[in-house]
Amino acid sequence: MKGKPLLVLAVVSLTGMPFAAHGLPDQTRPEQAMGRWSTPSRHGVVEIAACGSSICGRLMESDHIRTNPAYPDSANRDPALRSRALKGLTILQGFRRDGEGWSGGTIYNPEDGGTYKATVTLADANTLKLKGCIVWPLCKTQTWKRLP
Repeated sequence: MKGKPLLVLAVVSLTGMPFAAHGLPDQTRPEQAMGRWSTPSRHGVVEIAACGSSICGRLMESDHIRTNPAYPDSANRDPALRSRALKGLTILQGFRRDGEGWSGGTIYNPEDGGTYKATVTLADANTLKLKGCIVWPLCKTQTWKRLP
């Protein structure tokens, strides 16, 4: 009977350890946001990469870009920027790491030419939730899927 409490303690100690200690993922980490993501709007593809200690995202593909790689940013609210190409345009920027994701950044929406406050959170390794807000609580959340 003397050996059983130690065995129970050892089992509790091992099972109470985060999965990472066993070599398995214990949670989705913010740095897992890096990669190529499919957006629900116009079959967009955004590539998220490290930008210093932050992340940024560039628009790589969309229905318009596939038709015309030089497709202009014609909806931009600044007339001086309307001739720039959408392909490769940075649309996500200014984020800071925030526990489960990234916050304090912005997203540029080429469909209406507006820039909105945004947060990026990973639901799992292959699902990203991007929330853009005009002002809180006027927000919209999109679900992006990781591309291979």
